[in-house]
Amino acid sequence: METKDVILALRTKHGLSQDELAGQIYVTRQAVSRWETGETIPNTETLKLLSKFFDVSINTLLGAPRPWICQCCGMPLDDSSVSREPDGSFNEEYCKWCYADGKYAYTSLDELIDFLTEHMSSENWPPEQARAFFLEQLPKLNHWKEAE
Repeated sequence: METKDVILALRTKHGLSQDELAGQIYVTRQAVSRWETGETIPNTETLKLLSKFFDVSINTLLGAPRPWICQCCGMPLDDSSVSREPDGSFNEEYCKWCYADGKYAYTSLDELIDFLTEHMSSENWPPEQARAFFLEQLPKLNHWKEAE
């Protein structure tokens, strides 16, 4: 889905006219019209306003152009699982289980690997195999690269 389609769908879902949406985010009706026809896309600050107003991520507003995974645990993300900052804005880097209220849930990679191994291993994925997988994959994520 393209940005123009996402904005139109969200506006329609919320029962707003172009003029009403424009008033809510401090732009002209013509700007909303240009977004919905695909002539332009909102600038960064306006995307932030739209994200907050519609309670969706900027990634969603842009038509989910990139695969989205938590940069701490590697879990696939969508708007229902993405973390939020203390002010309520989306933090598109982390899931809500790894980062909440401005704080990280795991203080070390070992702590996270222990948790994931315990909760994700099964008869078909023994703990040793799960641990080896997490030890190989998680250090590649931005959160753990930056921690080094």
